Amino acid sequence: MDIRSSFGAAVLAGVLAIGATGCTVPEDGGTAADRAEVNTQQDKPAAGDKLVKKEKAAAPKESVSQENARESAESYLDMAAFSRTGLIKQLKFEGYSQKDAEYGADAQKANWNKQAAASAESYLEMSSFSRASLVDQLVFEGFTRAQAEFGADAVGL
Repeated sequence: MDIRSSFGAAVLAGVLAIGATGCTVPEDGGTAADRAEVNTQQDKPAAGDKLVKKEKAAAPKESVSQENARESAESYLDMAAFSRTGLIKQLKFEGYSQKDAEYGADAQKANWNKQAAASAESYLEMSSFSRASLVDQLVFEGFTRAQAEFGADAVGL
């Protein structure tokens, strides 16, 4: 059996199993890939030692299906690294329309390079890869070639 199909099935089964057990989503809004990186930036106090608050732009009203797709996408990214394409496929597998799946994935404003790096790290924790085979695996998972190469570079290959 091809490692791509067996590993992909194993990752999907793990993600679904974790999701079924009631995973909690962190309140910081970060993805698993974002939390893997140490945050070196601190909030800088403004005059009078008060923190400057960023105002959120008024978001357009979401439909219920868009909101659900966005929340599902957030949960998936909290559990594992995904490519944009892989995340959309997962959301479609869950029954979301193409349009809602794309909305959910894009609403995350994920750094897909960071996702590729986190995915590359996960693959190397489970198996040995050459640079070429790791890049091919990441492309197979839906990352662009540039994102896959970024992921391989990030893990030292």
